[in-house]
Amino acid sequence: MKQQVIVNILGTDKLGILSEISACVHDKCCNILDSRHAIYGRDFSLSMIVEGTQSAITKLELQLSTLCMQHDLLSMIKRTSGHAKQNLEQLINLEFSGEDAKGIIKKVTGFLAERQVSVSAFRQRTFIDKTTNVENVKCKMVLSAMKELDLVSFDEEIKQLMCNLGLSGKVTHNEIKEENEHIESW
Repeated sequence: MKQQVIVNILGTDKLGILSEISACVHDKCCNILDSRHAIYGRDFSLSMIVEGTQSAITKLELQLSTLCMQHDLLSMIKRTSGHAKQNLEQLINLEFSGEDAKGIIKKVTGFLAERQVSVSAFRQRTFIDKTTNVENVKCKMVLSAMKELDLVSFDEEIKQLMCNLGLSGKVTHNEIKEENEHIESW
């Protein structure tokens, strides 16, 4: 029976470190089902879900911990089960900005949660507007939604929410191609 673990690794970004981590997974006869990697300044963050036999996962846990210690990386490994691919049926880009106020992000993310829309990526920054000397917020989100979500209604509702919060912005959609449309031979 297959076992699954969630692996989170943080540390200084070094040339070849992802190669070493993926080689470690491969050497223990495990598969990376999904992963996310980001670079923040000189550091990186890697999250992945790995699958293998119980024996392979146990060996991987030990080997990854050793590898992380050798490279001064922070790691966390947690056993899990039931991984399903991320819902990417409808991708939505949401950008907004305006005068910052307590609770704006909470109201936007609450609105999204009520509609079962997931936040896949999120950037937010505050800054002082030099003309008004008022603190402003600027936010970009990549959202994923089930195919049943009515995008026309969603767009109208999110625009109304932005108006109520005194924010301006835009919503765009990424059209998801047919399942085999991106396949290339080489």
